[in-house]
Amino acid sequence: MFGLLTCVLLACTLFLRRTSALPATSTADATLQPDFRLKPGLNSAARAAGKLYLGTATNADQWNDTAYFRILKDDAQFGQITAANVMKWFDTEPEPGVFTFQDGDVIASFARKTGKKLRGHNCVWHNQLPDWVLNGTFTAPELELVVSRHCFNLVHHYRGQVWDVINEPFNDDGTFRSDVFFDTLNTSYIPLALRAARRADPHAKLYINDFGNEGIGAKSTALKNLVKALKRARVPIDGVGLQSHFTVGGVPPTLQQNIEEFVALGVEVAITELDVRFEALPPTAAGVAQQKADYEAVVRACNAVERCVGVTLWDFTDKYSWVPGAFAGQGSACPWDENFVRKPAFDGIIEGFFK
Repeated sequence: MFGLLTCVLLACTLFLRRTSALPATSTADATLQPDFRLKPGLNSAARAAGKLYLGTATNADQWNDTAYFRILKDDAQFGQITAANVMKWFDTEPEPGVFTFQDGDVIASFARKTGKKLRGHNCVWHNQLPDWVLNGTFTAPELELVVSRHCFNLVHHYRGQVWDVINEPFNDDGTFRSDVFFDTLNTSYIPLALRAARRADPHAKLYINDFGNEGIGAKSTALKNLVKALKRARVPIDGVGLQSHFTVGGVPPTLQQNIEEFVALGVEVAITELDVRFEALPPTAAGVAQQKADYEAVVRACNAVERCVGVTLWDFTDKYSWVPGAFAGQGSACPWDENFVRKPAFDGIIEGFFK
């Protein structure tokens, strides 16, 4: 008995010596989850700050780039992915009623295997349509059937996800965009698509996603009015996506207020396609510092509003950025450069969650 007591006392003494030798945890560190301290990364920072994710758009044809893929699959960096292209109409229903999900399934399988959240993008958009939709001569009842069928089958196949059901329905002045859907069905295609998506998956989060609506103005006001009208008509609408394709120095000062006003309507908000591009290259030192501040400002605005649920980059490296192909002479928009070196913008995102 005496020997046992001696062993217990010795073990306690050794434990106390070891724990007293550990470095003290600062007050700042105590606010971070252990995962963030051990594996610093953008998603770890987002989760530690109480957000659901920090994510990125991606294309599977980039995954043969081992440096890219290593970063993409790291959960410390990214906890969510958006299929940049292969869930769009041209790829998922190239012929009437003929659904081809194999490309999207590659993205969905990767998300499932790595435990990442998946954002479906998108159901109804004026761009990247197959010719039979873009140039179709539909009667209103015919196009109603086409829209309902497409949205139902797409969302049902990828059940359990968040979906950009309606993508970019507005012009910059807040009027509705002229396209095959609006020109044939007026605004009725919007509740039609949302209701079809809800029938397909009662548990999906259904969003309207757009650009140029990040600050308070004509476009954001038009979207708020649309959300109000949909709510009054009991049309399912769960969230609003703020794409957030900015130029350096162009983050609107009313971003946080705008997010708060959307949330007040009873919907959640997500930053869905974030990048901050230089309009002239190469970047100056002052421009790089401003870009860091811009990334920080966007993340800080989302972080300040509880129902702004997360932030998605529109890919994370300049090597695969869409910007140079869309804006000649512009670029360097992402937090990693083309050689996968982190820029100050990376630190700006981290600081947006905690500074």
